[in-house]
Amino acid sequence: MQPSGSGTVKHNGDSRRFNGVKTFSATLAPDRGALGERITGWLHGNPDIKVADTVVTQSSDHAFHCLTITVFYSQDM
Repeated sequence: MQPSGSGTVKHNGDSRRFNGVKTFSATLAPDRGALGERITGWLHGNPDIKVADTVVTQSSDHAFHCLTITVFYSQDM
């Protein structure tokens, strides 16, 4: 899938451009534990991208916990 836009994120005081976003999410405990491996596999499968920033978000209610990791990246078009 080709990125269709672009933006800028601030990371440690530096501005970094991005033109793609990939979201990884899981609610079940085993899946949450495997998120890092899924992300690593995706990164290895896409060696031409440069990660600009990541955002980790946790949300939960009385029964479920959701972990989401959003990766902002740049890729030559």
